Amino acid sequence: MTTNTHLSTISQIAITVSDVEKALAFYRDSLGLEFLFSAGPQLAFLNAGGVRLMLSTAQGAGAVGANSILYFKVSDIETVYTSILSRGAKAERAPALAAHMPDHQLWTGFVRDPDGNLVGLMEEKREQFFSKE
Repeated sequence: MTTNTHLSTISQIAITVSDVEKALAFYRDSLGLEFLFSAGPQLAFLNAGGVRLMLSTAQGAGAVGANSILYFKVSDIETVYTSILSRGAKAERAPALAAHMPDHQLWTGFVRDPDGNLVGLMEEKREQFFSKE
């Protein structure tokens, strides 16, 4: 079985905001995006036509309005991450479990582009961790 080591669709876009509740009200109520879930007071997720929108306060060296992140959906995140590094991307964070969801585990990893912009990789691991019913 050959693993596809290329990116596919954009799965999630992160937007850094100063106040998640205020931003959530804007994106949900003003723009009409579907609210999906919150993960504590500093993270909220909405659906924008099949692309997940993540609202987050500044994390680490982030700055409000200056560090949005493109997240690409992949399969076999470890192989894709290694492949991308071999093609010149700068490592930021190796793939790791980000969240336990009801029907899957969400794994993320990060690389940086030549200008230092963060690019996220996401995999929803299902079959490896959950038995089929």
